[in-house]
Amino acid sequence: MNNTITDTNFNFPNQKSVYKGKVREVYNINDEQLVMIATDRLSAFDVVMPKGIPYKGQILNQIATKMMKDTEDLVPNWLVATPDPNVAVGHLCEPFKVEMVIRGYMSGHAAREYKLGKRLLCGVSMPEGMKENDKFPEPIITPATKAEMGDHDEDISKEDILKRGIVSKEDYEVLEDYTRKLFQRGTEIAAERGLILVDTKYEFGKTKEGKIVLIDEIHTPDSSRYFYADGYQERQDKGEAQKQLSKEFVRQWLISNGFQGQEGQEVPFMSDEYIETVSERYIELYENITGETFVKADVSDIQSRIEGNVLDYLKS
Repeated sequence: MNNTITDTNFNFPNQKSVYKGKVREVYNINDEQLVMIATDRLSAFDVVMPKGIPYKGQILNQIATKMMKDTEDLVPNWLVATPDPNVAVGHLCEPFKVEMVIRGYMSGHAAREYKLGKRLLCGVSMPEGMKENDKFPEPIITPATKAEMGDHDEDISKEDILKRGIVSKEDYEVLEDYTRKLFQRGTEIAAERGLILVDTKYEFGKTKEGKIVLIDEIHTPDSSRYFYADGYQERQDKGEAQKQLSKEFVRQWLISNGFQGQEGQEVPFMSDEYIETVSERYIELYENITGETFVKADVSDIQSRIEGNVLDYLKS
């Protein structure tokens, strides 16, 4: 589909390197700034799907940058500018090799582990007698090791992180504190929109000056799970599935078509019609999460648009 961007190959002035993640492509400018481009790639079960989703990159970038601005009074972040709907520019940071996952409810991966009889997730106890999508007594932090492209993220306990020296004790305490503060603010923002922030992940890095800052994305449908607050308790009481806003609907479609990212499994065919419905769901996610109407950017030539906007920014 020519109205999506699934790969970039730019050569910006003073460009030192480029890193291509599952969804984002990050250009290092002079070892000082990072130009992060949110592509329209879709990743599920740590596998990149063969087709891009129209406007997905714009949606992720604009939610993330808005949420960073809405939380910068609590936690410092890497963001400097947004010269294009798909682009964020920020300070060069050294990322921590862990993702700080925080869960307010027993959903997704936690629920799948719970159904297998496990009551310990990343060294954290989960109470007996819970149903899927029940609220935890207190939010729990269940970190994951940061994976390279194509590899699965792995659950890891705080104890293992410290024992293996992945993060120092002093820094980890800051990451925990920031994670809880961001989740609380995200929960409050979601409640204003009639939503429940179920779980999410945060990534952090260190600036050259040694300051710990929030990096990457925040409170997007790719990094977070939301439920509609209206009717939540009634659905729980009846044992019904929750109405949710996240890319879980894609995961469920893949599962129903025999794919969970396991060895030997093939990604099911995604028709253009199905891709269009995924795009529409992402727009719905944007409007519900931000409370704003989504304005589609010009996608007649996304590559040239992004390149021109970034070059103009770097010149200025």
